[in-house]
Amino acid sequence: MEDVDTAVATMTCFKDYGVSIAVDDFGTGYSGLSYLKRFPIDTLKIDQSFVREITSDPASAAIAGAIIAMAQRLNLDVIAEGVETPEQCRLLRESGCRYMQGYLFARPVPTEDLTKLLRVGHVGRHL
Repeated sequence: MEDVDTAVATMTCFKDYGVSIAVDDFGTGYSGLSYLKRFPIDTLKIDQSFVREITSDPASAAIAGAIIAMAQRLNLDVIAEGVETPEQCRLLRESGCRYMQGYLFARPVPTEDLTKLLRVGHVGRHL
């Protein structure tokens, strides 16, 4: 990220090959708003620190909602990280978040186990 022109050129090359680009942990660290204009990204991933407190902290809920609304206006996908409760899922859906990941849906599993779960239909059944 120190050489923005090189980063943009590299990301554009990846996109030319059909690779989608996501900004992980959006809202923390180096994921600033200027990246949304400068980099050819497809998806924002809302940091789990906001999702974790979305039901108990109005500021976290406001930040998550603002990220979702901003992503929609910029035609970007948004993924909420660390969704663990049905209430978090409900609030995120009400805010317009269509994609989520976290323990509510499944614990991390090795690839071969995931393939088995998908075959028998045990992943995401409660959605």
